[in-house]
Amino acid sequence: MSHNPSASIKSQFPLADDAEIQALVDLDLGGKPVEDFFQNPARNDYKISPDGKYLSWLAPYQERMNLFVRFIETGEDQRLTSRTDRDIPGYFWADAERLIYVQDNGGDENYHVYTIKRDGSGERDLTPFDGVKAEIIDDLKDIDGQIIVGLNKNNEALFEPYRLYLDSGELVQLAENTDMANPISGWLTDHKGRIRVATRMKDGVNQSLLYRETENDAFEVLQTVDFKDGLSPLFFTFDDKQLYLSSNLGRNTSAIVRYNPATKQEEEVIFSNDEYDVSNLHFSHKRKVLTGVTYTSWKRQIVFMDAEAERIYKHLFDLLPGYEVVLTSHDRAEELFVVRTYSDRSLGSYYFYNAVTGKLDKLAEVSPKLNEAEMAEMKPVTYTSRDGLTIHGYLTIPQGSVGKNLPVVVNPHGGPWHRDGWGFNPEVQLLANRGYAVFQMNFRGSTGYGRAFWQSSFKQWGQTMQNDITDGVNWLIGQGIADPARIAIYGGSYGGYATLAGVTYTPDLYRCAIDYVGVSNLFSFLETIPPYWKPYLDMMYEMVGHPERDKAMMHASSPVFHVDKIKAPLFIVQGAKDPRVNIDESDQIVKALRAHGVQVPYLVKANEGHGFRNQENKFEFYKAMCGFLRKHLS
Repeated sequence: MSHNPSASIKSQFPLADDAEIQALVDLDLGGKPVEDFFQNPARNDYKISPDGKYLSWLAPYQERMNLFVRFIETGEDQRLTSRTDRDIPGYFWADAERLIYVQDNGGDENYHVYTIKRDGSGERDLTPFDGVKAEIIDDLKDIDGQIIVGLNKNNEALFEPYRLYLDSGELVQLAENTDMANPISGWLTDHKGRIRVATRMKDGVNQSLLYRETENDAFEVLQTVDFKDGLSPLFFTFDDKQLYLSSNLGRNTSAIVRYNPATKQEEEVIFSNDEYDVSNLHFSHKRKVLTGVTYTSWKRQIVFMDAEAERIYKHLFDLLPGYEVVLTSHDRAEELFVVRTYSDRSLGSYYFYNAVTGKLDKLAEVSPKLNEAEMAEMKPVTYTSRDGLTIHGYLTIPQGSVGKNLPVVVNPHGGPWHRDGWGFNPEVQLLANRGYAVFQMNFRGSTGYGRAFWQSSFKQWGQTMQNDITDGVNWLIGQGIADPARIAIYGGSYGGYATLAGVTYTPDLYRCAIDYVGVSNLFSFLETIPPYWKPYLDMMYEMVGHPERDKAMMHASSPVFHVDKIKAPLFIVQGAKDPRVNIDESDQIVKALRAHGVQVPYLVKANEGHGFRNQENKFEFYKAMCGFLRKHLS
């Protein structure tokens, strides 16, 4: 099946220029093919059925990732789905007989929940509601025939929980969420699959932890804290009487604690780290024991709490030296496991592991066209901001380079309340393959470094957050790593905003820039957020800015109003159906720049949202990116 390589139809998006994009594509002349970095893997996302009899995975069918299943005993493979419009982004086994997958429409993020039996029959949409977004609340791993989903079908701004019976398709509402002023933002089940905990936004800027003894009881408030205080329920203790939380109450970094709803008190700190937030606690469904915690310093860290889990992992570490190892799926007996490996230079492989016999069999390499020996190493770095904060980041130097006087692509992450981590990044490796050093930094506001570091970003878009990026670039120059005349900046989402801010507020620092689904106007960004973000608008006002009280600051921090300062060539990329960063954000900056006589290559895809998923769109974008960098950074 062929796909139109350019969905940016001129009549639909008059600001887009396909000929200009094609000219950039034609400039990408060197290195490994872009397709090798971004082509859909031959096989990916392996899982084991609960009874251990079947393996499932995603693989291409007519260029789109679809579901396949293998009967392990016979080795017989079968394709289950035939989606040709868009990749299936995720799925799981609902029970031994059927699987669940989700799919949206062209990037609009209104996901529907689909079911299909393992023999390929019975495929249907379980949430066939136009304009409604479905969320998986609990896959009910230990309960067959049902899952719990969240739907915003009664109010597009509010999600409510439903028990979904897979045989009949019946939806039974489990709780109401009707108070726009105090919306419930999350739900938690106990080990019997009953919704008994919720988190509620109160007055827009506070968070309440709610609890009920049974699903027939009304929720009561256990504790209310400011949203700056983290109080995230993870799961119940195995007797369903107490809760494990990730909490930073009374501390700077989040810790794993045990909380008693009867006394409304934290009773035990399970694990904490003074430097990094800890929010992941793991347990055995079969044995009902805590198995360990994971958190991220410069890379993933594992702390074991269970001898059996430690035995399995240490055996796998011995069998797969030099790689990060993750158990991604297992059968209900917890004897058969899918193992995924990765590193900074490899997307790794999937393996089938028998924990009883210790036998390990390779299933597939995720990206066999990329030789990890030819990929570049991602190294952790730190530097100090102008006001004394320690900023952590990553530096990737091209293979064979001495690491001095290099062209550099500065790559701030999205979010902004997110973080970069160590591992394989196809964008980074593509750029390194083209001869560019890549610099990523976890500027203030990046998550995982504690409450104070996160809060220091509030109302600092384009200000101290941007200074952290600028200080990192100057650190690179001072170290002799970056050629000051050959520095580009590229980012997506908030990283796109930081890109625009970089060429606006430090116009002499960057030779060129690439903005991917980035914010250009803080006022219109807050006006066009998805409806299900609107209950949290007061919180956004505290974190980003209030359009009336902070009008002068937001105007000063919106690049669209200051395009006269921009000197560097810009390339702008947007998905037309983006629900988070509306296409108007990119249209505005393109119009403003062209009004000042600046020609801006503008790539728009009609069938994409907040970032491109379809591989042919990725190919075009990244080829054009490489051509743009070659034109302006060589």
